[in-house]
Amino acid sequence: MMKNNLKARLKSGESVIGTMITVFDSPEIAKILKVCGFDYFIIDCEHGPYDYSAVANILAIAREAGIPGIVRIPEIKREVVLKYMEMGAAGLLLPNTETVEQAQLLVQHAKYAPLGNRGVSLLRAHTGFEKIGNAVEYMKSVNEETVLMVQIESLKGVENVGRILDIDGIDAAFMGPNDLSQSMGILGQFDNPDFIAAIDRVILSAKERGKYSGTHLTSSDALQPWIAKGMTINLWANDVVLMMAGAKSGLEVLKK
Repeated sequence: MMKNNLKARLKSGESVIGTMITVFDSPEIAKILKVCGFDYFIIDCEHGPYDYSAVANILAIAREAGIPGIVRIPEIKREVVLKYMEMGAAGLLLPNTETVEQAQLLVQHAKYAPLGNRGVSLLRAHTGFEKIGNAVEYMKSVNEETVLMVQIESLKGVENVGRILDIDGIDAAFMGPNDLSQSMGILGQFDNPDFIAAIDRVILSAKERGKYSGTHLTSSDALQPWIAKGMTINLWANDVVLMMAGAKSGLEVLKK
């Protein structure tokens, strides 16, 4: 049975880099990202077109390839959370988290008792369809390995980030720079002092609680300063951006 070592790597002080899957739904995308060197990926089920079968297929290959697959869920409902966890997701990202209550619901639905109240069904993809000898120990280890991230995308989320991260079971605050800057009335102004101060507050809140922070940017140059400031679970670009960048750079040479 594949173990999810993403949180263990974060605890050891590593900085991990993933990317987001937004359009491509071939299961082999998971293996491709592993070969490229990404540490993990997130399937975008908030904005993306994915149905449950497509996500299940991608996560199945991810588990066999040994790359953690996280799902950005469309809403915080028990059935939604449970289905992705049963598919074998390494973790979940809750978009536009603004309150303690939202974070508590995420933990409640995604973690087994006593931390949460996740439904128990053990002959599923998340167990590799292998017989579980000690169910209690298995559920305890899964609770520890599962990565739960809250996406901070508004000033209200920034203001409450400390209280949100205080929730046992929440591991990381993940910044949504476009939506956050939009909520601040400075869309795309990532060098604005107010925007930088908001990000710094999130980074500090995570550090003070022994938790993690990260963000998602399409430019590797733009991402590096935030890594230097202590963000350790980050996303670089997405499937479409990476494909188009490679295609455009090659065509510029070939069409000269």
